[in-house]
Amino acid sequence: MAEQKNDRVHPESVVLDIGQDIGALIIYTDAELRGREIEVSPEGSTAKRVHVEVLERWVNGRQVFAAVFPMLRAGGYDIWQHSPIPSGTANIIGGKVTTVDWR
Repeated sequence: MAEQKNDRVHPESVVLDIGQDIGALIIYTDAELRGREIEVSPEGSTAKRVHVEVLERWVNGRQVFAAVFPMLRAGGYDIWQHSPIPSGTANIIGGKVTTVDWR
């Protein structure tokens, strides 16, 4: 019998391409958001949205659900999730990883 791969868990590493005026954003969520997309856009600019999927990962032996935006230009961002108004905001700093916790 062939071993089935669990496509819902992503054990691979995430490469963050940060430095100078480029940072990253990680949004931690509850399991209910697994598989859903979250979008970000520069504050006040809804036309330039970037989206990623919330994935299940194991980090240091712990299960986490997160959306990872590996490369965002420094500045303020609106966070969008199934709503005509932003669900939150984040400030990206060059060379740093910003985290938002929705758990």
